[in-house]
Amino acid sequence: MKEFTTQEKLKHLLSFPVIVAALGYFVDIYDLLLFGIVRVPSLKDMNLDVDTAGTMILNFQMVGLLLGGILWGVLGDKKGRLSVLFGSILVYSLANIACGYLPHFPVEDKTMLYAWLRFIAGIGLAGELGAGITLVSESLPKQLRAIGTSIVAGFGLLGAVVAQLTVELAGDWTIAYYIGGALGLMLLVLRISVAESGIYNDIKHDSNIKKGNFFSFFTNWNRFVKYMKCIAIGLPTWFCIGILAVMANQFAPVMGIDNIQPGKAIMWAYVGISVGDFASGFISHWLHSRKKAIFYMMLFTIIGVCLMLFGGTKSENMYYFYCAWLGLGTGYWAMFVTVGAEQFGTNIRSTATTTIPNMVRGLVPVMLLAFDGLKVNNGVIAAAAIVGFFAFALGIYSTLTISETHNKDLDFNE
Repeated sequence: MKEFTTQEKLKHLLSFPVIVAALGYFVDIYDLLLFGIVRVPSLKDMNLDVDTAGTMILNFQMVGLLLGGILWGVLGDKKGRLSVLFGSILVYSLANIACGYLPHFPVEDKTMLYAWLRFIAGIGLAGELGAGITLVSESLPKQLRAIGTSIVAGFGLLGAVVAQLTVELAGDWTIAYYIGGALGLMLLVLRISVAESGIYNDIKHDSNIKKGNFFSFFTNWNRFVKYMKCIAIGLPTWFCIGILAVMANQFAPVMGIDNIQPGKAIMWAYVGISVGDFASGFISHWLHSRKKAIFYMMLFTIIGVCLMLFGGTKSENMYYFYCAWLGLGTGYWAMFVTVGAEQFGTNIRSTATTTIPNMVRGLVPVMLLAFDGLKVNNGVIAAAAIVGFFAFALGIYSTLTISETHNKDLDFNE
């Protein structure tokens, strides 16, 4: 196996595709988490119910991510990785600008309009991560793949922190939406110089290879099981974000805390996730294993969840501390998406890499539905614990039983 000098490593890891993918994911996360951050002030500003309307709007966004994941994933395999990088960012940038204009729309039912705009934004946001990780995975040497994708995700996830700070500094949630849309449109111009994946170009014009067949994940048992395991590995990440951070205000009364701001909970979670994502690539590289890195980080997260829910969290700052802890543990997000890219052949790799994280996001409404149903008779802490138990059980089982992909060559087809 070829050994790279430090200069060669830096040349690969700071190449244009890696930088543009990292910037793209930064804007993606900014826009993805922005509704969760401005949910309370934006809905109060328009005299809408914070919890009922907020949950419905979030569900619309997550369903958009689910459908968009399939759309962009298939397009990425049929038309190329770059088609997704251009198309997705245009859709979500325009949708976010429209969200900023929401108070001025001459529509009485602002809840449904908000929901549909977040649905459209969700469709656009679905393509960014999968296309970026696929392009970077296929562009970098296999020895540097884990570190490269960690750089993309680690930097990109700081978008959530910037989103929260933008809302605080701007003092108006509509301005935060306008800024998110503008950042996306500026990045669109930067992407003109990005080159297509060489591995994909090798099969692009081969009509004998079936590309972007989403249903192929369901027509072969071994492929189906791999696909389901890849999705399950990501469930704990969005349990922590979708319930413990986004719905943080619901935990305040039962913990005896005056107020917990979901926006700050999300920000501190993503501070942790960003650090965790940077670290996960190096941990995987050091252990020579994707599976071990993910498994150890999951165990660290479980400890944090138990302490948060049952360890006597008595202050707002302590809750934010545990959000950062959970973020650090679930910082295996980049590694989880990389595992998805490495499990499948070039002809369906974009479809896999784009749909897998969005299937996880698309299951957030299911977790929220279970959480809302369980909390009626069990309370919010027990409800969260039950949902979390199933999310982590599925995640750990899948991590331990899926194939190891460290240093796997990606130049193959299904």
